[in-house]
Amino acid sequence: MPPRAVNARIRLLEAARDVIRAKGFAATTVDDLCRQAGVTKGAFFHHFKSKEELGVAAADFWSETTSALFAAAPYHQPDDPFDRLIAYLQFRKELLAGDLAEFTCLVGTMAQEVFDSAPAIREACHASISGHAMTLVPDIRAAMDARGVSGFTPESLALHTQAVLQGAFILAKAGNSVTLAQDSVDHLIRYVSMVFSQAGKEKK
Repeated sequence: MPPRAVNARIRLLEAARDVIRAKGFAATTVDDLCRQAGVTKGAFFHHFKSKEELGVAAADFWSETTSALFAAAPYHQPDDPFDRLIAYLQFRKELLAGDLAEFTCLVGTMAQEVFDSAPAIREACHASISGHAMTLVPDIRAAMDARGVSGFTPESLALHTQAVLQGAFILAKAGNSVTLAQDSVDHLIRYVSMVFSQAGKEKK
């Protein structure tokens, strides 16, 4: 694919990331995306057969670009797996800054809108959210083993962290306050800390 065509595709995906997060998937039109990306409607349909196909590609693009951010984040540095888990949650809190639309999760937004009407987008969103959650599983499992924690699976706790984060985004928008989201993450940190500290006390 010529570099110019690749560039147009990426610009459309970046436009989808920004416009859908601000307006929602249903309210976003192909014209909106073309205008934001600075491309023609012909260019859009050269790369995507439909808005739904664009939605699937946007979810995949979101996963690719955010994966790079999290891979380079400082929460990987602590030696102890529990410390890495807490550092991850603290990092997520640090990301809650600026305009509300800026820290909205693209795949979370789309999943809420199209879970029944666009199964392909729903599946792509699920793959993105659960795929990121599963990156936490090795540290959660290691922390559980080290501290004798049982009663749940590492996978379920990893997914729970994402449930809280997605809910925090919604609370923040509903209340028009970033603080509501930050408070939710603080509660999650306290919950995870208590689960692991309690197990340590019981072990003694």
